Amino acid sequence: MNATPVNRVYLFGTCLVDVFHPRAGMAAVRLLEREGIFVDFPPEQTCCGQPPYNSGYDEQARDVARQVVERFSDPIPVIVPSGSCAGMLRHHYPSLLADDPLANAAQDLAARTYELHEFLNRVLKIRLEDQGAPVRVAMHTACSARREMGVRDDGLALLGQLKHVEVCEPENAEACCGFGGTFAVKMSEVSAAMASDKCGAIRATGARQLLSSDCGCLMNIDGMLRKQGQDLNGEHLAEFIWKRTGGEPL
Repeated sequence: MNATPVNRVYLFGTCLVDVFHPRAGMAAVRLLEREGIFVDFPPEQTCCGQPPYNSGYDEQARDVARQVVERFSDPIPVIVPSGSCAGMLRHHYPSLLADDPLANAAQDLAARTYELHEFLNRVLKIRLEDQGAPVRVAMHTACSARREMGVRDDGLALLGQLKHVEVCEPENAEACCGFGGTFAVKMSEVSAAMASDKCGAIRATGARQLLSSDCGCLMNIDGMLRKQGQDLNGEHLAEFIWKRTGGEPL
């Protein structure tokens, strides 16, 4: 883990944050800036390349990976508010570009990539002061964040600092919500059944709010909850933490 003081980072915003959850991206920026970090957001950034990669179109995924590697080339941390996209940069770019002229740059980028809450908890070791009313929340950790990035405990550790927030995980918390990127499109009936099971487990916790650090899962679960007529608001973890700790409206 990086022991050198950090004063500048890149933010890789992700497609889903950009299109569907922009407040999650703004919360990430605000949380980093509050710690004295300058956040560099390359405006020409694109997708991380997961859709073609997960569908077996490696050459198209390589084209995207090359662009990301070149646009995030300064030797500073790359912060990603998504375990899934962070996993793509950290774990898949090196093999995807292993025989490419950018192979070394891809390895370097992988070593500098952090999931947002991992970075806040382990590198910056931020301290949080809860300024909200008591609430019970259900935390869903995405498969990629849990298994590929190993950052489940970081989100829970940050929530654990909020003294008026009671955190619970649904039964079978390690089970997928059914999103899985293109899986939700290609296997929509299976995906919907998995999401329905996940929603039932979340409702059983008695939580008043759903949190996740991945917008894909949040969209899938929150969408199913709305379809079921459930009044259980879904929110990205960064946005929740920002608001609970006195952050101004985003």
